[in-house]
Parts: sequence; C-alpha cells; structure tokens
Amino acid sequence: MLHAFRSRRRFFGLAAAVLAGIAGTVPSLAMAAESADAFPSRPMRFIVPFPAGSGTDTTARMFAKKIGELTGQGVVVENKPGGNGFIGVQTVLNAPADGYTVFIGSNSTLSTNAATFRKLPYDPLADFAPITLLSRGPCVIIVPSTSPYRTLAELLEDARKRPGALNYGSGSISYTLYSEWLNELARIKTTPVPYKGAGDAINGVMAANVDFAVVDASGAIELARSGKIRALAYTAPQRSPLLPDVPSIVEAGLPDFLAYNWVAAAVSVKTPPALVKRLQDLFGQAGQAADVREYYTRQSTKLILSSPAEMRQYQKDEIERWKRLAAVAKIPLQ
Repeated sequence: MLHAFRSRRRFFGLAAAVLAGIAGTVPSLAMAAESADAFPSRPMRFIVPFPAGSGTDTTARMFAKKIGELTGQGVVVENKPGGNGFIGVQTVLNAPADGYTVFIGSNSTLSTNAATFRKLPYDPLADFAPITLLSRGPCVIIVPSTSPYRTLAELLEDARKRPGALNYGSGSISYTLYSEWLNELARIKTTPVPYKGAGDAINGVMAANVDFAVVDASGAIELARSGKIRALAYTAPQRSPLLPDVPSIVEAGLPDFLAYNWVAAAVSVKTPPALVKRLQDLFGQAGQAADVREYYTRQSTKLILSSPAEMRQYQKDEIERWKRLAAVAKIPLQ
C-alpha cells in the first residue's frame, strides 16, 4: 500500500514538472516571436572584413543607412580588415547570436577561402546562417592601352600558340581563380603574376608589366573609358551601359565565363530563425529604395536580394567550382 502511494506521488510529481516545463515554454515561444517583431530595439552593427572604401564596405554603408531609416535604430559599420577576412569573421561568430551583429562579406570570405585554405578557422556554410545575396558585379578582362590585342579572340589565339608565354596580373586568390577559370574555358595556359590587391593588378596592366588581368569592373571602368587601359570583354551576358563599346563575354565568344564579384549578408548560425527572417525582410525593404537601385545601376552592379536558401545554394555552387579549379590549376593551399 505504501509502495503504491509513493508511486502515485512520484507520478503526479513528474506530471507536475512536465506541465510546468510546458507552461514555461509557451511564454518563451511568445517572447521569441515578440522579440522578432520588435527587432531591432537598439543599435545594430555591420561587420565588414575589408577596409573602408571597398565595394563590400560601400554596400554595407548603403544598407546600414537604409535599415537605420526603416527601424529608427542606428546601424554602425565596423571595418575589421586583415587575416584574409578571418578577423571580421571571428568578430561576428564571437558576438552574441542575437541578430544585432551582421556579417557583410563577399565571395572571398563566403566561398573562395573554403577552396584555398588547408585549415580554415571557420566554415562559411556551417558557421553562418545566410540572410541574402546583396549585389553582384561582373569583371572585365583588360590589357594595356598599348597592347597588340584589340579583341579577346586575338589574346586567346596568341595564348594558344604560345602556352605559358603570356602572363596575367592577379590581385588576390579570387582573381587567380577567375583567371584560371578563363584558362580552362579558353583552353589556354598563362602565367600568374601576383599583386597585393586588385588596384595594384590594374596598375600593373596600365604600366604594361603584365599582358592582361581579370578585375572587378567597378575599379576599371573609368580607366577604360579614359583610354588608360583597354577592356576586351565584360563578363556578363549583356554589355554594360557604362562601357557600351566593350563586348559582353557572350559576344566575345566565351558565354560560360560569367565571373562575378558578389556581396552578401549573414549572421551566426546560432541566431534564432525568426530573427534571420526579420533581417531578410529589412534588407529586402531597404533594397526597394529608389536611391539604392539607382546607385547600383550607376556602378554597373546588379542588386540581387535573394532568399536565404538561394544564397546558400549559390555559396555551395561557388565553393565546388573554386575547389575544382584550384585543384586543376595546382594552386597551393594556404
């Protein structure tokens, strides 16, 4: 009898504990939904792994301003350059996963690094929850203004005749991979000449120290328009209105060489999904502003504003491509 009484007491005690747990969960869920609806209720910060003035930084500041206007909360852009983007990445991943610290990264930190480092101190897929692709801009294939090559076909024809004789300026590992991708598609072999950055590679082309380079279009358009360099192809399906005389890569005969630099927003994977959705909505609303759209049109850059799922698939496709090309080109892992 005493045993039965004790068993019933244990049962009711356990049931009470379970019910208390459920009762505690309901308010917690309500609070989570409530906090997502009210988010943000204090200033946010956007972490950029590059110096001020870079294309990624400019995009971060554009969206920070608009999201600040939408929410009435300040959005501070913090530049954390260096270490191949690792400093900026760790700043975000070490911060509370509450949606208030957002990573504004690019193809290098969110895809290329995964293909070029033997031991990457983070995983761009496993450690980040994607919010949205923000922008994507084509590259241009440039040669010195004094170059004998007036078309991409002429450059490729000579490169096929003299494997390894022509060289290209590489401003970063991303641009090396773009150039090696060009080598593969065009069935040529050219030799890399490393530079510290894309700007230095462009200067190398201007000084005729290298035969060609694949560079971000936004940094080369004005130099091409002024005649200081010659642009042979624009790596998009259509011509740029800013370079109307430069053939698209389709017109130039390499339709698959769609080399783009891109910028995206992400947060720590530990961030609650409701807050990720709220951030996606805020970036989407900011991207609808007329001045934002006009800015990207002037830069010959496309505003993307993808879903998180689309961004994640894009990352996976990019990482797979760059890993394959790094292996084909025998690029030493860092």
